[in-house]
Amino acid sequence: MNAVMPRLTTFADGITAVDTEYVRPQMDASHIVATGDVAAIIDTGPNTAVPLILAALAKLGIAPERVELLFLTHVHLDHAGGAGALMRALPRATCVVHPRGAPHMIDPDKLIAGTRAVYGEELYSRLYGEILPIDRERLVITQDGQRFALGGRAFECVHTPGHALHHQAIVDHGASSIFTGDTFGLSYREFDTARGAWIMPTTTPTQFDPAQLKASIVRLMQFRPRRLYLTHYSEVSECARLANDMVEAIDDFVNIARAAGADDLPRMRGDLRRLAHESLREHGCAMSEEQIDAILGKDFELNAAGLVAWLKREAS
Repeated sequence: MNAVMPRLTTFADGITAVDTEYVRPQMDASHIVATGDVAAIIDTGPNTAVPLILAALAKLGIAPERVELLFLTHVHLDHAGGAGALMRALPRATCVVHPRGAPHMIDPDKLIAGTRAVYGEELYSRLYGEILPIDRERLVITQDGQRFALGGRAFECVHTPGHALHHQAIVDHGASSIFTGDTFGLSYREFDTARGAWIMPTTTPTQFDPAQLKASIVRLMQFRPRRLYLTHYSEVSECARLANDMVEAIDDFVNIARAAGADDLPRMRGDLRRLAHESLREHGCAMSEEQIDAILGKDFELNAAGLVAWLKREAS
């Protein structure tokens, strides 16, 4: 990681993706939106991304005091791990967070413990480091549908459970776009082909719910977005096709989970891998199996764990 040379991708409507360099390049994005003489940031990535975001602001000519809003789609640490540290560098910013996520930003101890349980102590320490709290008076805890004005542009927070109960998407009405967090899963740019973007749900433990996730996708599509900005990884168009692909993939995930059962994690992981490989081949991806696994291997593990957690909740 080079803090003075962030990888930036510039889009229309004053939107810039900052590669947070989480795990590998083009896996995890923070987005900066400049409008008028002010700016907003959507998601931060982990603590290690904070110098990159500050360097990106400098490169874009945006002083830290011009950032008025920090939107968090949810509080998983690959999206919000750097929020506490970043807020200390943004003197005028307010952090906008879902009501179920706010307590974890004020006191991150439970969030840290839960993430350590998923990733293990060694990997947690390497990926996330020290998570800093945010003062309650610098938070806005959203209501579903709450709007925020920024530089003459309206942003709307839409509560979107399914990936997590503390998830919200940020509708940018000025750009007819949506910052989707993980509601639209992941769409890595390495898998783009002549057919366009490829997409896959992310069912990371512990709150995945397929019915809620499908309902959230349908709800977001009612805004008729021209573009979606995913944390993993940034801008996609063809929104209606990708929404249909997501709903079909969620149903496929459910079928795989039910066939394997909660006690057969290896089978579930293997079936998710086969589904992704078959889908990518159909999409025209020419990568080798080893190259695909290098990108998606951890996602297969996390998705299987999320499906097991969902099956167990459903059975209880």
